[in-house]
Amino acid sequence: MEKKWLKMALTAALTLGSLAACSSGEETSKTVEGKGEKITYWAPFSGADGPRMKAIVEDYNTSQDKYEVDFQIVPQSDYYKTVDLAFSGQGNSPDVLVMHTDQLKNYADKNLLKDLNDTIENTGMKESDYSETAWSAGNIGDKQYSIPLDIHPLVMYYNKDLFTAAGLDPEQPPTNREEFLAAANKLTDSSKNQYGFVVPTLWPNQFIFPTILFQNGGELMKDGKPNYNSPEAVEALSFYSDLIHKEKVSPENVQQDGEVTLFLQGKNAMHLNGPWMMEQWDKAGINYGVAPVPQLGTKQQAVYANGHNFVIPASVTDSKKLDGITDFLKFAAENTMEWAKSGQAPASKAIYEQNEEFKAMKQQPIVASEFEYAKFAPVVANWGQLSEPLWAEVNLALLGKKDPKQALEDANKKAEQVLNK
Repeated sequence: MEKKWLKMALTAALTLGSLAACSSGEETSKTVEGKGEKITYWAPFSGADGPRMKAIVEDYNTSQDKYEVDFQIVPQSDYYKTVDLAFSGQGNSPDVLVMHTDQLKNYADKNLLKDLNDTIENTGMKESDYSETAWSAGNIGDKQYSIPLDIHPLVMYYNKDLFTAAGLDPEQPPTNREEFLAAANKLTDSSKNQYGFVVPTLWPNQFIFPTILFQNGGELMKDGKPNYNSPEAVEALSFYSDLIHKEKVSPENVQQDGEVTLFLQGKNAMHLNGPWMMEQWDKAGINYGVAPVPQLGTKQQAVYANGHNFVIPASVTDSKKLDGITDFLKFAAENTMEWAKSGQAPASKAIYEQNEEFKAMKQQPIVASEFEYAKFAPVVANWGQLSEPLWAEVNLALLGKKDPKQALEDANKKAEQVLNK
């Protein structure tokens, strides 16, 4: 899911034309005739999660007759391009929208988002109603710019049948580096093209590499400058690269989604990815388990995450619209079990701490268990541009084209050049 919004592919014209329907061709929610104030709501949920959010909106619309939320799905690949056009006045603008955690500062710094402190007070919502990790991510310069929908951290999927065949307990996945390496070696049989852990060379390394770095106690940025070549980063990338080139528990030169294909084929025993993969595994009928990411680093448990958040454009000042938006957001906080069915863990404690149906789910409680130690991207403007050299150099190291230390030195220099432009 996340990788798609990183690839801005289509033109602005196509983007604006796409607002009338989902990428799957399904129609968006319609305004019911006779309803009250209309609230336009944008989100990038053009995958399997789209129908889940659509159901939440429809439930809200039928629960009352004062407001009508018009839910519009913008394809993930075009989402922020479309948002930028709307904020610049070149297109229709939403009244409320979903924004990823790592994008919040970009828009807050430009005064494009509304400070929600008054809005929150009017609804009776409280910070304590949400995951502290999720809530605090929306606080920038003592202003609260977002209300969290979820946190989506990296998780570990593993093939229970392969664990059993290798003599490993399928109910006891590895929890640390030592156990992970031991399991990966037992699960690897190159004669069968079967591997313990298939290392991707591209996506989702934007989640995997920072996870190991954070577990080493490292930081991506320090004192406002790139910190990609720290000892903690070099150790993290060296360990990760060694899984391919020394441990031989992974094939070399894995192309985009190659690790997913091998997991679907029963040839990749352990797989790190996001909660959005659940429905794909279920449809494929894989006998899989879900676990927190093992502590592959040397110092602490940590996991890289992103999140979905509700934000309101600063341009929205109409009191009736704001009342409608806040009414919907309060409803969403209390009624996101449908969202959980996509594999996500909502950030509302009413769901992940108190809902018994949620607690009985296979994956979602595992995701929520990582909230406490989840870490987001650095809170800096233009993180996307600053991080591009890092992902490119990580790719070269994993392909064996560069020594990890040299790759990270080069990434740091290139990021400093971007910062100093």
